[in-house]
Amino acid sequence: MHDSIEKLCQQFESQTDLISEERKLILESIAQAIKHDIDLSNKAELVFICTHNSRRSHMGQIWTSALAQYYGLSKIISAYSGGTEVTAFHPNTISALETLGFKMETMAHGSNPIYDVKYGKSQSTRCFSKLFDDNENPESGFLAIMTCSHADENCPFISGANYRFSTPYEDPKIFDGTKLQNDKYIERAMDIGREIAYMFSVLSLKEDNA
Repeated sequence: MHDSIEKLCQQFESQTDLISEERKLILESIAQAIKHDIDLSNKAELVFICTHNSRRSHMGQIWTSALAQYYGLSKIISAYSGGTEVTAFHPNTISALETLGFKMETMAHGSNPIYDVKYGKSQSTRCFSKLFDDNENPESGFLAIMTCSHADENCPFISGANYRFSTPYEDPKIFDGTKLQNDKYIERAMDIGREIAYMFSVLSLKEDNA
């Protein structure tokens, strides 16, 4: 794992006080669902869903992949993302993640490029904008995690999902073109990473006590 990403993972472990008690309860419920799937089939698949699959859902996919590696869960936890519309992995999201230490390799160009997002020398996840039911994603037996209120409200039912959870985050898009743009994208990426780290730390404790 890249040193910069590992340091952020370590930092998240000391920042649980930044997560509200209400959010912790939701994250603990997700951890319980992950544990249930692992107990049943020795794997858990998480699909992060927002409207455009361009910002928050990609952050969820990428941090889940990196933190699963950090917590030694990468062989049993897989992360994906999708949207209710297809757009593109937004350049501001890419810039923020690069600032945090992720390495982006463009695998295919065009209006909706495909990126290999690296968090280690040989550790990466594949990102591009797609519908949540795209062939790239699991068809059934997954956990659906709604990262924006719009998708949450407009997709009350996700076909094929074993579980559906709502963890909406403020859209950094509202700061596009402002002086706060870069800071807010990084802030949102850190919020999502911190909460996923908490979720996995709870899961890790459950694994230890099993």
